Amino acid sequence: MKHLSLLLLFLTTTTYAQQYDLVIKNGRVVDGTGNPWYYADVAIKEGRVAQIGLISASEGKQVLDAKGQIVAPGFIDVHAHVEGDLERQPGAENFIYDGVTTLVTGNCGGSNIHLRAMFDTLRMRGFTPNLASLIGHNSVRMKVMKAAFREPTAKEQTEMEALVEQAMKDGAVGLSTGLIYTPGTYARTPEIVNLAKMAAKYGGVYASHMRNEGQDVQTAINEAIQIGREAHIPVQISHFKVASKPLWGLSTTTVAMVEAARKNEGIDVTVDQYPYTASSTSLQSIIPSWAMADGDSATLSRFRDLATRRKILDDMLASLKKNDRKNYEYAVVSRFEADTTYNGKSIHQIAGLRGLKTSAAAEADLVLALLEQAQMKRIQMVYHTMSEGDVATIMRYPNTMIASDAGVARFGSNMPHPRAYGTNSRVLGRYVRELKVIPLEEAIRRMTSLPAQRFHFTDRGLLRPGYAADLVIFDENTVSDKATYDAPHAYATGINYVLVNGIPVVENGKHTGKKPGQILLGSGYERE
Repeated sequence: MKHLSLLLLFLTTTTYAQQYDLVIKNGRVVDGTGNPWYYADVAIKEGRVAQIGLISASEGKQVLDAKGQIVAPGFIDVHAHVEGDLERQPGAENFIYDGVTTLVTGNCGGSNIHLRAMFDTLRMRGFTPNLASLIGHNSVRMKVMKAAFREPTAKEQTEMEALVEQAMKDGAVGLSTGLIYTPGTYARTPEIVNLAKMAAKYGGVYASHMRNEGQDVQTAINEAIQIGREAHIPVQISHFKVASKPLWGLSTTTVAMVEAARKNEGIDVTVDQYPYTASSTSLQSIIPSWAMADGDSATLSRFRDLATRRKILDDMLASLKKNDRKNYEYAVVSRFEADTTYNGKSIHQIAGLRGLKTSAAAEADLVLALLEQAQMKRIQMVYHTMSEGDVATIMRYPNTMIASDAGVARFGSNMPHPRAYGTNSRVLGRYVRELKVIPLEEAIRRMTSLPAQRFHFTDRGLLRPGYAADLVIFDENTVSDKATYDAPHAYATGINYVLVNGIPVVENGKHTGKKPGQILLGSGYERE
């Protein structure tokens, strides 16, 4: 009996000793709530956080010594554009090296219409970060109305609502708009309200690239709030900014507008931002939207008609003047497939290379010429339009999330915005450590529990037992973005370990190639 008791004790101890898949020792836990960091060990089992506290190394099949580094929930990027990219580059290295474990795509009104099929394809192929998607209004409108510059008929409105409803049943987390882009620019507010009501019916969020981020930014904010009010839906204002030089400093007012809607009306509205003073979108966005009605062929025809071309140029020059700009030096080419030698150069510089007159009128005409050369295919740009002061003011607002507005970057290809590589690490390195705009714990809350709350990811965004084991381990003293506008292809540093659903996808600063990502479905999801 004595020998049997010793054997049972040995078996029990051995089983207990390795009850966890991984034990993270000696880390400083920042749990995502905004509370101060504290020393604790973290145990992971079957893709979940199993225990936080004092845990023996012998209890883990694997042990990771965090060596006093920060152990935090994985970062949730609520504004990404990865349709198609994630299928081609499932490792999503630029996001993963920046600590991102979950992406929300389908933003700015552009999404895959057939979400269920997209999700099935991704599950079959595998991918590294978790993914959720919005359903995009522009994509829905194009499907039903093409590029028509008019209000929808009753039948077309019903068809669009049906597409939104199906997307919500397929697992979308809400509706997005890109009201600064065609055909979103052609939509009036009631059209959006009715589509938002359909998303609200299934527990969705309304995420909007507003109609204007410059001279009419306050009107655009009011419209976003109005949609939330009338559709009874939470509002997420995308990449919140003031993108007009004469209005720099207005962020104190625009932030106050958001807070007033929350405090005075009880409208659930929040915002996100990227920590840069330049934006990135297409060259087409410079063109007045009326000129792009009815599709690319119609647009090119307008360019060829001298009188119409003159009207387009007049509108472009008026916009320049309105925004206190003398030329297009602020507009830098990121990706121009027709001539890659232009990548990284401003429209002003390209005009010089082409021997054109040094005038705003000549540069505006060059914009049209480039679009003609590309046959209206997307020309990606970087626009230097914001102030550092506004970036900091918006970042200090407690309801601001951090988001990249980026896609999956192909390392070494073109000249993308550096936000594709360094959004979170830039906040942690520059705005937390160097400038002390916000504390470390608050920055992490903006990257974790706040976005998880907004998009109803009920088991992510916090470091708690039972939650999904999406984790990031980084050195707060060295974490830094390395990507710049002139040299954008550089991964973030200082983020040494990243786990997605309990699986290490970065170890000692190196991507493991693992693809443990999951599709995060909205509350309206219905099985077929």
